[in-house]
Amino acid sequence: MVGLPMQSSGSRNSRRWLFGLLVLLLVALLCWWLWPATQAPKADAAARGGAGRPGFGAFGGPVPVRVAPATVGDFPVYYKALGTVTATNTVNVRSRVAGELIKVAFQEGQMVKAGDLLAEIDPRSYQIALQQAEGTLLQNQAQLKNAQLDLERYRGLYAEDSIAKQTLDTQAALVSQYQGTIKTNQAAVGDAKLNLEFTRIRAPIAGRLGLRQLDVGNLVAANDTTALVVITQIQPITVSFTLPQTNLTPVLARFRSGASLPVEAWDRNDLKQQGTGVLRSLDNQIDTATGTLKFKARFENKDEALFPNQFVNVRLLADTLMDVVLAPSAAIQFGNDGTFAYVMDGDKKVKIRPLTVGATDGTSTVVTAGLAKGERVVLEGTDRLRDGSDVEVVDDSSQVPTTPGQHLQGQDSKQGSSAGAVEQGKSGV
Repeated sequence: MVGLPMQSSGSRNSRRWLFGLLVLLLVALLCWWLWPATQAPKADAAARGGAGRPGFGAFGGPVPVRVAPATVGDFPVYYKALGTVTATNTVNVRSRVAGELIKVAFQEGQMVKAGDLLAEIDPRSYQIALQQAEGTLLQNQAQLKNAQLDLERYRGLYAEDSIAKQTLDTQAALVSQYQGTIKTNQAAVGDAKLNLEFTRIRAPIAGRLGLRQLDVGNLVAANDTTALVVITQIQPITVSFTLPQTNLTPVLARFRSGASLPVEAWDRNDLKQQGTGVLRSLDNQIDTATGTLKFKARFENKDEALFPNQFVNVRLLADTLMDVVLAPSAAIQFGNDGTFAYVMDGDKKVKIRPLTVGATDGTSTVVTAGLAKGERVVLEGTDRLRDGSDVEVVDDSSQVPTTPGQHLQGQDSKQGSSAGAVEQGKSGV
């Protein structure tokens, strides 16, 4: 009598557990049935006759998609590298004479021209030295003049046979001696004038000054290790960068043919272009440690956007592909069987089209095989498509995609880069 209710309660619990398990299995089966089908190759889809799980969008009618046409145009191929800005000339301004620094005639950071006065050393000791040299020169000039007069007299006396030939020769030698002394005195005067001129320190080149290293009142030694100031020539300025040897063939071919290769300098975030220059020179050997070759580009830098020792992203226009088929990079898909795109088959269906692609700039991609001008490719909605899916075009862009090779601000490097472009981590700078 007591055991019967316990059996009835256990039976009810078992039925509830079985019912819950059945519901869970039905939910799992429904999820599996409605989960988006994987992209199958075109041949497999044809073999199944279109059979397979329909996916979430199957019960909602045609899949809404956005499409754009393939175009034909010219595509510039850029090689990317990490570059370092270097000054065209850098000069450490030092004094060439010793003395007290009595004047600083420049402001830190100002632009100067070659020959501008920068500083002045106490000139008094050098003025005195110049006066002494000039006095010695005058003294010896007077002695030379007297010796020349005696020589003329001796020549007359020798002609009258009044003196010996030795006396005349001795006087001629004395005149030559004084002439040599005069040359030495003139050199001493020139040296004194030069030292006096060196007390006025002038800019040897045009450029921008750095911070002052010495103050007024300091004793300065000739060719002191501490420079008074540093001048860097930043107009024009150069950018050094490297490219891997695998990318050298098109660059060297165009450079040696005399073509002007444009080079762009962008900031570290690749958001703002800071200058446009031209490739000016290259190294004479490849670095065996990195397998790269060093290049140098010249920038006018009139807006002074580039500073020495600044790191920039370099983009070298290596080549321009003429009249190639271009597709939006967003339409390019990657699968187990290679690269493909969903191409409109009429106005209501799509089909999978295998593609062979080339260079890309993240916005447009060169299609070397598999696509023709004017064919429309799917940009958005590809995650719900398979070969032969019904679609509804909600946005058919009739405009050409972003200009090939145009650099989008804020473009993530993961979206793709120019074929053969050098990643910053591989630049070897």
